[in-house]
Amino acid sequence: MPEQSNDYRVVVFGAGGVGKSSLVLRFVKGTFRESYIPTVEDTYRQVITCNKNSICTLQITDTTGSHQFPAMQRLNISKGHAFIMVYSITSRQSLEELKPTWEIIREIKGSLDNVPLMLVGNKCDETEARELTAKEGEEQARRWSSHFMETSAKTNYNVKELFQELLSLDKNRAMSLQPDSKNKASRSASAPPGTSGAGTSSEKLKDKCRLM
Repeated sequence: MPEQSNDYRVVVFGAGGVGKSSLVLRFVKGTFRESYIPTVEDTYRQVITCNKNSICTLQITDTTGSHQFPAMQRLNISKGHAFIMVYSITSRQSLEELKPTWEIIREIKGSLDNVPLMLVGNKCDETEARELTAKEGEEQARRWSSHFMETSAKTNYNVKELFQELLSLDKNRAMSLQPDSKNKASRSASAPPGTSGAGTSSEKLKDKCRLM
């Protein structure tokens, strides 16, 4: 178990090109970039409300979309408090590629009953290119003892809701986002040496995007 501190560490996993970085940037900075820039590892921090009358730091680690750095992946899982696994609703392969990551999370954390875990189908605005239905995402989330949500970083659909829902899943702390959290976000980048469960459903966007 990660040590209890004023930091709350969220780790974001997913294959390259599914929009992990776009989701994080949309959340912490309110911006969206059309071009794809591969990530090695970026960390973003912002202040959140913790246990009603105190504050703590939400630390979001945006991981690489490749499997080149397994030691970094295991370290992030070991230190992480909560996890977001992102796939693109336009790529069935991107969902399948999350399975090894989920297996490592289960291996390191043991029981997932008290581990906040969210399976996220991103790019739900791309309705014509959809390969996976929301129902398929929900069913996979059940198999992985995870909560489920569809998002669109491009349109800012369910982005803030994703992180608020994730924080609400933690049973040890009562956390919430601050209204002006975007103005308090900061970013640091790191790279390895030598390198450069389900709640109430709500359906929107004509049933194309879903929160579970």
